[in-house]
Amino acid sequence: MAGQLLNPNLLLAVPLAPLAGAAIAGLLGTQFLGNLVGRKTSHTATILGVLIAFILSLQTLLAVMDGATFNGTIYNWMTIGTLKMEVGFQIDSLSAMMMCVVTFVSLMVHIYTIGYMKDDEGYNRFFAYISLFTFSMLMLVMANNFLQLFFGWEAVGLVSYLLIGFWYQRPTAIVANMKAFLVNRVGDFGFILGIGLLLAFAGTMNYQEVFAKKDELALLTMPGTDWALLTVACICLFIGAMGKSAQFPLHVWLPDSMEGPTPISALIHAATMVTAGIFMVSRMSPLFELSDTALSFILVIGSITALFMGFLGIIQNDIKRVVAYSTLSQLGYMTVALGSSAYSVAVFHLMTHAFFKALLFLGAGSVIIGMHHDQDIRNMGGLRKYMPITWITSLIGSLALIGTPLFSGFYSKDSIIEAVEATHIWGAGFAQFAVLAGVFVTAFYSFRMYFLVFHGKERFGQAHAHGHDDHHAPKAAHGAHGDAHDDHHEEEEDDHGHHGLEPGQKPHESPFVVWFPLVMLAIPSLIIGYLTIGPMLHGDFFKGVIFVGENHPAMEELSHEFHGAMAMAIHGLSTAPFWLALSGVVAAYYCYMVNPRVPAWFFAKFHAIHTLLDNKYYMDKFNEVVFAGGARLLGNGLWNFGDKKLIDGLLVNGSAKVVAWLSSLSRVLQTGYIYHYAFVMILGVLGFLIYFLPFWPAK
Repeated sequence: MAGQLLNPNLLLAVPLAPLAGAAIAGLLGTQFLGNLVGRKTSHTATILGVLIAFILSLQTLLAVMDGATFNGTIYNWMTIGTLKMEVGFQIDSLSAMMMCVVTFVSLMVHIYTIGYMKDDEGYNRFFAYISLFTFSMLMLVMANNFLQLFFGWEAVGLVSYLLIGFWYQRPTAIVANMKAFLVNRVGDFGFILGIGLLLAFAGTMNYQEVFAKKDELALLTMPGTDWALLTVACICLFIGAMGKSAQFPLHVWLPDSMEGPTPISALIHAATMVTAGIFMVSRMSPLFELSDTALSFILVIGSITALFMGFLGIIQNDIKRVVAYSTLSQLGYMTVALGSSAYSVAVFHLMTHAFFKALLFLGAGSVIIGMHHDQDIRNMGGLRKYMPITWITSLIGSLALIGTPLFSGFYSKDSIIEAVEATHIWGAGFAQFAVLAGVFVTAFYSFRMYFLVFHGKERFGQAHAHGHDDHHAPKAAHGAHGDAHDDHHEEEEDDHGHHGLEPGQKPHESPFVVWFPLVMLAIPSLIIGYLTIGPMLHGDFFKGVIFVGENHPAMEELSHEFHGAMAMAIHGLSTAPFWLALSGVVAAYYCYMVNPRVPAWFFAKFHAIHTLLDNKYYMDKFNEVVFAGGARLLGNGLWNFGDKKLIDGLLVNGSAKVVAWLSSLSRVLQTGYIYHYAFVMILGVLGFLIYFLPFWPAK
């Protein structure tokens, strides 16, 4: 099969199958065309579409591993001079692996949604959105040119806007989706500048054609400056990734996006959309390798995100927000790997993280269902005996997240830490500290949540101790405890509009459609790292797809030290990350199970730090005052001076006044009397005579 071309029609079916499902549910299943099909048809069509996409993606991956490839144009949209704008696919090991991850997680989320959204009026609309999202993401990862990449990039942004604001009657959801949209526009501005620079100097949008010219581009500088062209282009592209992949300081949208229903938190904020930036930088590795400045920038930004976003997870009380900050921190880890030139490690962590983080989000959703839509972890406890499947799968997800040896997260996370240690570019020292400290922080907040939810005394079904007036309550609890369905479960609310269990009520295990995806995601969370680390990091899986320059030795050193997955796990038991993770778990157990006075003491003693974390480092306040305030000032100035005074006052009203003034003058002369006009004519003739008299010839 070596060198064989993949069938373009089968490849085309991969993104089009979810698109067809989205069209059926979104057009026929909603009021748009009069609710022609019911719920069953909607979820069957969308799940079938994603299932077809998953099976074809799996076939594609197997064919690629046998040596088959595809890189060609599917549809030529337009040609301007020598510039071709087209839809094309580049299928190699990187895109085939991404296709499988996207379609598998999406399939699990689709199945889970049947149970999670069963009472929601927007059921069909929701299925249409998540299928449309899957189509957009597949177009992004399969692209072979920047135009299609940008199309997919913007399409996932648009659909995430629709999904975050899915419950559009809720003011918090509307603010959250607008925030996500605007912050992503900031990143996308940089992204399109980067694409524009490469297009201007390479003259093409095709990846391979741009890569072929990389050595010429490396010699160029930005006109009028001494900045290297590739450095500027790569940093611009990475700014796009900072928006999509929620890197500091463009991370502010991701925690707020928890206002959307839980299934999309799993799909967008764990497995697919937020990893688009990581995928894009890996795809562009031939360009990034030529700029150490860009790599240093990536390394530092990733380190800040990995460490400081983890701290925020420690003080969250909303179950979904803890997982959201954990996602931010893990995206920081992936970014650190990119900055260390360990692109394959970043993609490997992207894959393992997709499974265990989707599992944690869906597990959180299952807990929320069991708790009748109360999301405050301080109102839980002891759920283990009521929700055994949710408990065991959440435990597997948490163990994978903190990097327990043999679990999938261990292999990718330890590889990142080792890659950073082997890196010598500027910023590597800080990055080493950040990724190691992050291990303890991750273990602490993950198991704080785990112990508070599944162990300890039962704190549900009581008069709510943590109400809306609680000044430590998470910001998400404004609506009706975050993820509550607005119009449903009214019978489960008490007088104060709380959701949650009534006194005497007990939680219950979720239905089969909810726990089946948990089990299916728990399996790869356990074994995928062990099975794939050899070929993906140290074999030929990414050969010819991801490029690493000779001056960046991190991957070489990693391969040199690798002696098999089992040996790595055994060695892992004696390394610093393992002991840091273990101490994080022990610390969480002591603080929240044995001696709850410790967190209270910390809160009292370090109130200032708690306030700083509670306000998310005042980033939102800063954006509100500086950017939003600056925009308002500018807008008011432009409106007052530009619009009112210049355009309305001077141009529109001013020209009218000039015409009126001239009219008032001519009105004086236009009297309507014939003898006045005759008199003016005689004066005119007289004037002519006097004026031309000197020129008349003398007799």
